Amino acid sequence: MRVIVAPEPLVDIKGPTVFLAGGITGCPDWQSQVIDRLSDLDICVFNPRRQNFDVNDKSVSASQISWEYCALRVATIVSFWFCKETIQPIALYELGAALMRNEYEGQIVLVGVDPEYVRKFDVIAQTNIVSPTCDSLIVPTLDEHVDNIRSMIEVLFESGFYKE
Repeated sequence: MRVIVAPEPLVDIKGPTVFLAGGITGCPDWQSQVIDRLSDLDICVFNPRRQNFDVNDKSVSASQISWEYCALRVATIVSFWFCKETIQPIALYELGAALMRNEYEGQIVLVGVDPEYVRKFDVIAQTNIVSPTCDSLIVPTLDEHVDNIRSMIEVLFESGFYKE
């Protein structure tokens, strides 16, 4: 596994890629848990959670936004995890855009929503409106979400889409 952390350049990428979309500020480091559970796979993970991120520094924020914009568009799979700790408005915005890419460009979108997430109904309803086949894949735990990511990667390899 290769992990590219914001704002590292997105270069020399091979095989399936997974963007870890979801909360950073005010959220537990769920990204590390996902990376640990997928570490045995021959994939590249785009992790937007960086060690030092001063959200008040406009140049740092601009760099983060630009990196995420690019990484979201080149990712094979965009994985959304909505934890219960915060509303995560940027992730909600990114989910809408990713669902449209799923609908029109075939990008794979996987969603996990903690049962206590305050906007759970909205995530499910919006996902169902844009892509009725996706809502059945929305899972309530991070473990199940990681299992969905792993399963989708296995499907990509088994289909011959990527060679190991």
